[in-house]
Amino acid sequence: MKNIIQNIKENYRLVIGVLIVGILIGWIFFHSSGEMVSQETHIEGHEGHNHESEDPTTWTCSMHPQIKQDKPGKCPICAMDLIPLTIISSGGDDVDPNEIVMTESAIKLASIQTMIAKKGIPSKTIYLQGKIHVDERNIAELTARFGGRIEKLFVNFTGQNVSKGEKLATIYSPGLVAAQRELLEAISLKESRPSLYTAAKGKLKLWDLSDKQIAEIEEKGEPQIYFDVLSPISGTVMMRHVAIGDYIKEGSALFKVVDLTKVWAMFDAYESDLPWIKISDKIDFTIQALPGKNFSAKVSYIDPFINGKTRVASIRVDIQNPKLTLKPEMFTTGILESKIAESSNEILVPKSSVLWTGKRSVVYVKVPNRETPSFLYREIVLGPEAGLFFVVKEGLNEGEEIATNGVFKIDASAQLIGLPSMMNPDGGKVSTGHNHGNTNSKQDHSTHSQISENLERTMFEVGGACEMCKARIEETALSINGVEHAKWSTEDHILHLSFDSKKVKITDIHKAIAKAGHDTELEKASDDIYNELPGCCLYERLTYGKVKSSAESSEFFVNGACGMCKERIEKAALSVNGVQSAEWNEESKIIQVSYNSKIKLMEIHQAIAKVGHDTKMVKANDDVYNALPECCKYERKLK
Repeated sequence: MKNIIQNIKENYRLVIGVLIVGILIGWIFFHSSGEMVSQETHIEGHEGHNHESEDPTTWTCSMHPQIKQDKPGKCPICAMDLIPLTIISSGGDDVDPNEIVMTESAIKLASIQTMIAKKGIPSKTIYLQGKIHVDERNIAELTARFGGRIEKLFVNFTGQNVSKGEKLATIYSPGLVAAQRELLEAISLKESRPSLYTAAKGKLKLWDLSDKQIAEIEEKGEPQIYFDVLSPISGTVMMRHVAIGDYIKEGSALFKVVDLTKVWAMFDAYESDLPWIKISDKIDFTIQALPGKNFSAKVSYIDPFINGKTRVASIRVDIQNPKLTLKPEMFTTGILESKIAESSNEILVPKSSVLWTGKRSVVYVKVPNRETPSFLYREIVLGPEAGLFFVVKEGLNEGEEIATNGVFKIDASAQLIGLPSMMNPDGGKVSTGHNHGNTNSKQDHSTHSQISENLERTMFEVGGACEMCKARIEETALSINGVEHAKWSTEDHILHLSFDSKKVKITDIHKAIAKAGHDTELEKASDDIYNELPGCCLYERLTYGKVKSSAESSEFFVNGACGMCKERIEKAALSVNGVQSAEWNEESKIIQVSYNSKIKLMEIHQAIAKVGHDTKMVKANDDVYNALPECCKYERKLK
């Protein structure tokens, strides 16, 4: 041991060097081994992780849910910040798969507003147009009971006022003189042949002679040569059919006398307004010829028939007219405040909350107790129109919250993500052409797109003057099988029309509107029908010539996906010489163009197809389509 210690002391420098080298080698060895173990552990863990089962966050747009990306960024359509799809899809176990979920920012951007459905008393303000008419119960028609000649005339002009029992004319009648002589001869046989006397006296009574006049004849013992025609009522002579010296036959019209102290106001009411009108409803009205004076009366009669040409029924009120200030044929304007359910309440919803296709009515109900605003598609049954509201008969309960503004935007979102919507109640994916995932995936066009392509849209001028004209024109158009939408403007007199060309021809629509009394660009209404329209509806007639107007307009389907598409499509259409305006709708995929009639519509189709967008008639070149930005890649259908 001493020798070992002695050797260490003698060689301590060597020992220290060996120790240092050993420590250094050990550190290097164990450090690299740790790294290897760590790397092996990491590799084993990485190999054990299944990438295919990983569900990375998908980013989408709150306004355009068809946009899906694997990283955050901005929407290529509206430039909004993308948000995680999990935020939109989050919900509880009671989440309905048909819920349309929208973020708060999307709600604000779409200006969506809601309200609680409540019950109320349905009311409607009905505006009526009409005229003053004579009371038909106060008209007396005087006809000749016997033939003769007008010897004297006490009524010199039409419009003369007469009193009851006043003389109107004096008649000489040979037949009446002969009948009087028969009576005088029968008087002598009164005792032996009373039946002869009774028959002769009855004959004079049938000729409108009174018992007093017959008694005077018997008393005088000679026939009366002249007989007076007396007025049966007090009133105004409305018509005079005879003059002095005229020979008349039995049954000939002599005079027409009318009592104008009581008159009628006859208003025209459309069939859609009739459910709101009942007997005893008060109508406040004014007379155009008597400004500053207000009148009021109650409905006394509702015509049981509707005029087949004007589509109106007459509503009558009785008016006292002691000073004869109201003249027949004066124009009048009335207002009727109607309440059809005074004893019970009905659920009322604003018109803006209802999407109406003509076959069904749709509202969007907000789902309660959701952190993120959600809506559900709901079909309802509407009752009568109540001013700015509709009465809901079925499909909605009191207290439910519904969307009242921005409803169409909610419906558009539902279409895009394949949920039940107005145009597609059964649901179905809407293809927009954005294919950020599998580039080989193929999707069918949505029902909305198919309907847009099947429907023809057009607009043309229709003569008219007022709101009554608007209702008549639109109701006539919508009554035709195949017409889906009709809207006429009182300002520019243009009718916007959507119709199925397989069910109805555009010329048939023109003819139907003309039959209702309104000129169109192709058909002129009959003068007889036009003259029967209410006074407020007498518009300035359209002119027809051999040369057609140089300006035409049309609507047709153009496929596209985003705002960039809109700019490209409209620019292409306007590049055609003669196109005056072009506007493409991103939601409906419909472009409205106005152009000079000298150019062909096919030229506009071809110009749009050249920039990469399929139209209803022309398919874009595949190379041009493939060169479009990704956000513009729509789902193609044309072959």
